[in-house]
Amino acid sequence: MIVVVKIGTSSITEADGSIKAGAVAKLGAEVAAAVDDGHQAVVVSSGAIGAGLPVLGFEQGRPRDPVTLQALSAVGQSRLMAMYQECLDGYGLICGQVLLAPRDFLERTQYLHAQRTLSRLLKLGVVPIVNENDAVADDAIRWGDNDRIAALVAHMVDAELLVLLTDTEGVHTADPRSSEEARIVEEITDLSALDELAAAAGGAGTDRGSGGMASKLAAARIASLSGVRTVIGAAHRNQVVADALAHRPGAGSTVAAQPQRLSARKLWIGLAMVPSGTVWVDAGARGAVVERGASLLAIGITGHDGVFQPGDAVDVRGPDDQVFARGLVEVSSDDMGSVVGLRSDAMPPGAPDEVIHRDSLTVLP
Repeated sequence: MIVVVKIGTSSITEADGSIKAGAVAKLGAEVAAAVDDGHQAVVVSSGAIGAGLPVLGFEQGRPRDPVTLQALSAVGQSRLMAMYQECLDGYGLICGQVLLAPRDFLERTQYLHAQRTLSRLLKLGVVPIVNENDAVADDAIRWGDNDRIAALVAHMVDAELLVLLTDTEGVHTADPRSSEEARIVEEITDLSALDELAAAAGGAGTDRGSGGMASKLAAARIASLSGVRTVIGAAHRNQVVADALAHRPGAGSTVAAQPQRLSARKLWIGLAMVPSGTVWVDAGARGAVVERGASLLAIGITGHDGVFQPGDAVDVRGPDDQVFARGLVEVSSDDMGSVVGLRSDAMPPGAPDEVIHRDSLTVLP
């Protein structure tokens, strides 16, 4: 079995941003135990920006401007990798750094390159240590977490299990930091419950981390739709990875895998990209997209909102105003008004036949 294990900034760094050697050692030991049991493991590790804070004199807190965050990541990444390798050396394992950016999942050529690299590393017995390419990727820093990347990596390597390690024992019915009534949810099989749980869970756990439980539930949704089981558990729990692999109760909150499996591109478009606008469509267009997997044509569009360019993601809303799909639009918001409601043979010269092509259109669960 291939398992992807993700650990967040707050679980791997101290309050001043320095790396917790003990946390790295514990994770390394659990990964080594999984490999010794015959599994293959990929680690998705946050902490590069946090690791750079004390080195560059930012002990008082994490800055907000993207350029400084990129510089911190560039400095901290090598220190983080050195600790992982030193830890894994004790178990006779080799780790390899893999830095990914959004286009590595969106563009097919880049996706295949990344997939082949990760697959070869695993076949060679290497433990890939994956992180967002924060030093050059603005989008990664704006989203600020590796949870979605971990879910997409799980799809990329055909993993069976995703383990998201955090500071709490799992998903709760309320924010356990502020509610004494919060209770852990051990099993989640209905994806429609994730939004309510995310709203109840609260924001990021610390000012060093920027994901939080809502981000982990969003990642679990992606993994579930990839056919990957997800366990959200405490990084400090003893043998949490082994227990998740063995389906033992108490490992954390489990989000069950769904029987359908979306492509990586459609997962990224539908569940990881941030929409720049909205287009409204009539009932006929909705039926064509949902029931027949058709492209979205201008004739079915009734309105639009937001500022977007060709290639940007937009939400698609039906006549009931509910978002039912997301896709990469081929017409800018400036030009959309001139094509709304037109038949294909009446489109202006040079306008695309499809406003959103079916290959770039994801129907949302």
